[in-house]
Amino acid sequence: MDESARLITVLRPVRAGNAFEETVERLLQAIKLGVVAPGGKLPPERELAVQLGISRVTLREAIRALQEAGFLDVRRGRYGGAFVTYTPPRPGAADLRKVVADMGTDDLADALTFRMAVECGAAQVLAGAELTDGQRDTLRRRLADLDSASLEDYRRLDTAFHLSIAELTGSSLLAAACADARLRVGDLLNAIPMLQVNLDHAAAQHRAIVAAILAGDPEAARRAMCEHLEGTAALLRGFLS
Repeated sequence: MDESARLITVLRPVRAGNAFEETVERLLQAIKLGVVAPGGKLPPERELAVQLGISRVTLREAIRALQEAGFLDVRRGRYGGAFVTYTPPRPGAADLRKVVADMGTDDLADALTFRMAVECGAAQVLAGAELTDGQRDTLRRRLADLDSASLEDYRRLDTAFHLSIAELTGSSLLAAACADARLRVGDLLNAIPMLQVNLDHAAAQHRAIVAAILAGDPEAARRAMCEHLEGTAALLRGFLS
């Protein structure tokens, strides 16, 4: 699933009543999820306005607000556009505790439960589907990209891998739910220090998820995803204890 497909998942049409606020929300989702990488450029205004179902005036207001907040750099001219300047915070236990304190323990538990439900469900659904060669190649490519990721790019490519599982189901509602679930825990994941042992373990779990999906085994895919997400939750609890 390429970047444009993930943008379609995240940049869903906004409602008329709060068009400006929801446009800012959608753009921030795309930025924080890494759908548009740091230094990358948002699609042209015309395309974004159509995709979000808003006027170009509203879109420009939202982009201007995100520029002022330090998330975008707007450049004029032939090679201009809105470029992402946001980079995730550097990981650390103190950062993690601050994020959790801001979120609240009840909201944290709710976010982790929500993620478990939708991502395990997505893996199970995809494993039970008749996959095309293109879908299989996409899943393998996302896994390969993640396996070869640098530490600086790991979280973004990890997000792309997880979102691709939901997107490949063909359910826009499920894909949107998984994107929302990932966004809810994104700051937490960014605040976890990169531990090589954990990254190696996660890589093995990612391979198990893909193997089960490609083998057409829904229950094995669900179990593999649940084990992986439970490991992430355990790591969070460890750093918070």
